[in-house]
Amino acid sequence: MIASLRGTVIAIGLASAVIECSGVGYEVTAAPTTLARLSRGEETLILTTMVVREDATRLYGFLDNESREVFALLQTVSGLGPRLALACQSVFSPVEIARAITSADTRSLQRIPGVGKRMAERLVVELKDKMLAFDAGTANPVAEDGAQLPVANGAVVEQVTQALIGLGFPERQSGDAVAAVLSATPGLDTSAALRASLARLGGK
Repeated sequence: MIASLRGTVIAIGLASAVIECSGVGYEVTAAPTTLARLSRGEETLILTTMVVREDATRLYGFLDNESREVFALLQTVSGLGPRLALACQSVFSPVEIARAITSADTRSLQRIPGVGKRMAERLVVELKDKMLAFDAGTANPVAEDGAQLPVANGAVVEQVTQALIGLGFPERQSGDAVAAVLSATPGLDTSAALRASLARLGGK
């Protein structure tokens, strides 16, 4: 099992990045909020989980151990696979996911693309007790390789819009949501802008 990668980021796409380690490029699928913190040409440390299926073997990447643990825990819910578990982390931090589940806040959970009322209720029923340790956590952990660098507003618009399209929202609707969010709060970074845009698109 591949538990982590340390190497140079050689490519960043809408849903994945390629990390070159000792001459071998590994494709790592990650949430938009994780991909936004990577920089092409720079060295990074990515924690990984390998998911083996009959038709594919895929690496999922995270910048902190809490995110990786929550990703694994979410998949213990019946009917919730790695794609939806990653979508959860596109909207919420590990602490926020845990808080929504332990407080039975199904309305907030339905902001996650692909999570309807039934799945939100299932998350609460099956994970409420298991998420207590994460709910007691503190603010989002910082990656080992340092804090996130500020991103120019134009780059934020592009990254967030493409991330929303990758999550299944129409291009025009995504662009309008990002424009409205950044117009109201111009200083948002990529992660904050993505969460605010998802909240706007969800009507919350």
